[in-house]
Amino acid sequence: MSREMILLFAVAGLVTGLAGRRVLRAVGAEVPPGWCEAVSAVLWALVAWRWSAPGRPGWWLPVPLSVTAVAVPLAMADFRYLRLPNVLTAAAYPVVGAAIGVAASQGGAALGVRAVAGAVVFAVVHALVRRCAPGSLGAGDVKLAGSVGAVLGAVGWASLVVGACVAAVVTVVLAVVRAFSARTLGERWRGGLPHGPGLLVAAWIVAVFPAAGSVPGR
Repeated sequence: MSREMILLFAVAGLVTGLAGRRVLRAVGAEVPPGWCEAVSAVLWALVAWRWSAPGRPGWWLPVPLSVTAVAVPLAMADFRYLRLPNVLTAAAYPVVGAAIGVAASQGGAALGVRAVAGAVVFAVVHALVRRCAPGSLGAGDVKLAGSVGAVLGAVGWASLVVGACVAAVVTVVLAVVRAFSARTLGERWRGGLPHGPGLLVAAWIVAVFPAAGSVPGR
């Protein structure tokens, strides 16, 4: 993939970030201008650079791109408001699902089956955690868990465990950050810690660096 193509992907990422920020503004979860755009542009360019290496399957590329498109605005909303807007958690299912469908058409039906199973398992587990410990997770986290589980499951069964561990580690890191930034984050995160960013980071890492399962070109 040429530098020009990577730049083109960065521009496309900027556009998706702008769209995501406008959606957040429409649902009352506005974030400062430029953040969604810049982060999305950088991540799309990074994904394109990653796929410039030989042996990367082109049919898998829509998956990390779609994950990035929904992850950036969702993570920013959760960081700022401890909120995962329904419009984005709901949109994640068809967006990510379509990308996984494209991948399954080339990578094999087993990939699609694992994605569906992963979505169910991850959503059920998070729903049970919320039921047993309501303060640990929000309803938005449970809604997000299904689409995240689909990505993890599509890569491989082991990725479900890896994703859960990564999400937990990110949440612990955020807890440490809050402890050392009580003045700036104490008020903002008074209602709890954002768990969504951990789930989204896990999905993004596994999608971009599929080190388990049957996705070729690892």
